[in-house]
Amino acid sequence: MNEINVLINKAKLEKRIEELAKQIEKDYKDEEIVFVGILKGSVIFMSELAKNMKRSVEMDFMDVSSYHGTESTGNVIINKDIRNSIEGKNVIIVEDIIDTGRTLTYVLEHLKQKNPKSVKIVTMLSKPSRRVLELNVDYIGFSIEDKFVVGYGLDYNEKYRNLPYIGYIE
Repeated sequence: MNEINVLINKAKLEKRIEELAKQIEKDYKDEEIVFVGILKGSVIFMSELAKNMKRSVEMDFMDVSSYHGTESTGNVIINKDIRNSIEGKNVIIVEDIIDTGRTLTYVLEHLKQKNPKSVKIVTMLSKPSRRVLELNVDYIGFSIEDKFVVGYGLDYNEKYRNLPYIGYIE
């Protein structure tokens, strides 16, 4: 087993997610919101974000891949698209981490073709030093250094997703 160091503890994560939920509610006032989570990594973050919302939010999921092991291939494949129509709706893409920006840029363009009212992005983590494509991220939980992170939905070979904090592997 690899040694995992704590990067962001559970209390800090929970506080920041609560702040993000309040900001989203403020920005959307009485409008409907559809969260589109990017599987599998966003599941825990998205459920915690939704639980902190004082109003109902629709939820849908996409499964996209661009990684093989720990490296991005640069090719984005949609394994599962959203099931419900987002036409005329406010969509917030929920992502666990934004690295190069390739996957999210692809997903953003794909969803815009479905005629939503608006599309914004919320991410738990952002690694700006790894960005290869410019991407406007509307809500960022934490900007982090280029470390290999796990926990709170993030994995290493499908392990460690269930950690209640964000850790990193040396």
